[in-house]
Amino acid sequence: MKVFTAVIERCSDTGLYVGFVPNFPGAHAQGETLEELHTNLREVLGMLLEDGEPVWESEFVGTQIISVPA
Repeated sequence: MKVFTAVIERCSDTGLYVGFVPNFPGAHAQGETLEELHTNLREVLGMLLEDGEPVWESEFVGTQIISVPA
């Protein structure tokens, strides 16, 4: 079993959930629900892994909250 970290956003234009795996070219999908997005990402990752292991150009570390004066 392989585990990946996905970044999830919601598109303000379409209302769709959009997800991608940082530094994994082509590893992105969308869905109307989080469950649909999860299913679609798993399918995309499975297809990409059929071509072999990805070559990571960098390592995803995480996210941070940055505050600036209003």
